[in-house]
Amino acid sequence: MCSHHQPSCPSSESRVAHVVAAHPEQGWSLLCDGAIVFDDSGELLPDGRVVAPQRVPAERLAMAA
Repeated sequence: MCSHHQPSCPSSESRVAHVVAAHPEQGWSLLCDGAIVFDDSGELLPDGRVVAPQRVPAERLAMAA
């Protein structure tokens, strides 16, 4: 799918794929392995599997004074 990785792009599991199309105004990017990653850290993998966002518990968020 990309010319960066030879002979072929790594699998979605390897986490070394690079962005081939970014749409920050919509909150997502397409990776060279076909995965779509979202700004909230969720992912849609090429085989249709979904990786849920890794959310930080509210009690761990910093509070502004």
